[in-house]
Amino acid sequence: MLKRIAALLLIVVALSLQGCITAGSGLKAYADTYKGYQFLYPTGWLEVATSGADVVFHDLVNDTENVSVVISAVPEGQTLQDLGDPNEVGYKLSKSINTLTGNDRDVQLISAQEIQSSDETYYILEYLADLPSGLRHNLASVIVRRNQLFTFNASTREERWEKMKMLLKQSVASFSVY
Repeated sequence: MLKRIAALLLIVVALSLQGCITAGSGLKAYADTYKGYQFLYPTGWLEVATSGADVVFHDLVNDTENVSVVISAVPEGQTLQDLGDPNEVGYKLSKSINTLTGNDRDVQLISAQEIQSSDETYYILEYLADLPSGLRHNLASVIVRRNQLFTFNASTREERWEKMKMLLKQSVASFSVY
């Protein structure tokens, strides 16, 4: 009888723990079903209201760490490849970072790659930006869908990059537009 109770207790504990272990541990899901996109963001981050972005989440303690989605119009029928290859689009986006900050700061494109996901093309971009607030590491995922350019951006201060790198990379990789 005691063995049965112990076995039953072990099964209950195992099932409870299984619910706590998921792929992308430390990440929470967000979806905007109206605009048709979704992504994962670090657990404990809060949504904040801001102008210029469709949605922004940031860390409570390190409030300069954030993820955001920006949606821009593109001419009808234009594809991501029509905007350029990953390096060209990455370069154009680096110039937009300068425009947003109002300064001609040093923004270096570290890497740019094209990936296919669910028959859709995404560009994954990595930047190092020297901004007035300090050196920042940015990751971005971009896609064109429904005559709109969706840009998902994840950003942290360079001194926190090693600690946050895996979470931010998982977050950027999770971004999808449907």
